[in-house]
Amino acid sequence: MADNPEIGRRILAAGIATNCHDLGEGQPVVLIHGSGPGVSAYANWRLTMPALAKRMRVVAPDILGFGYTETPPHTRFSMPLWLDHLIGIIDALDLGRVHVVGNSFGGALALALAAKAPERVGKLVLMGAAGIDFPITDGLDMVWGYEPSIETMRRMIALFSYDQSRATEELATLRYKASIRPGVQEAFSALFPAPRQRWVSALATPEAEIAAIDKPALIVHGREDRVIPPSNAERLFRLLPRAELHMFGQCGHWTQLEHADRFNSLVGDFLAGAA
Repeated sequence: MADNPEIGRRILAAGIATNCHDLGEGQPVVLIHGSGPGVSAYANWRLTMPALAKRMRVVAPDILGFGYTETPPHTRFSMPLWLDHLIGIIDALDLGRVHVVGNSFGGALALALAAKAPERVGKLVLMGAAGIDFPITDGLDMVWGYEPSIETMRRMIALFSYDQSRATEELATLRYKASIRPGVQEAFSALFPAPRQRWVSALATPEAEIAAIDKPALIVHGREDRVIPPSNAERLFRLLPRAELHMFGQCGHWTQLEHADRFNSLVGDFLAGAA
């Protein structure tokens, strides 16, 4: 495991042994990954972390239920539980006020943090974000209902990407193997059991609370996203009083991978700029 790039440092956060990447210096930014099968902070942010770490301190944890973070037996997953874990990470590393970048599920968690604990948040970046109520897409239902096989993983990667050449056998095999590590599928299947529309709602912050978030916010979305609808980004843009919106064309759910250089530049400039 020592040569596995998905393994960072081990910290105790809210009583949970948590896998966390921590690199760079300066103003801390916390990167919160999405909820796909086999996901980890490294898998989600591997092209983002080194770019942002040139300008600030980057912390990218595996949130409870995902990656290489401990999942205690009989855990009942919920937004309050994930929020407690995220705050525990911030406290364990003594980060103080942080910028937050959230992808998909991570966007919902970032929104919840900004709404419930605004004193902990500087700026907010929401990429392909959940966090508001919407009719579940076929794509998201497929992601949350994943049953392990290389073929299913290949179709999942194709779903995430506009550029279908990304759905390679190598990537499908790597993510499939990550999804079948001991205990991983058991934990994943407990995250969002059917009927899954209720979990979209459970991740949502009330619109009145979103409208009260007085933080600079950058909303990023792929126009061809088939997992989280682009209309989410437009709704968040209307709700958040200090928001700006960037929509990438020819881009699916993986903006940070499909348009890595432009995404890193856009987010880095936004976070480094004056509030």
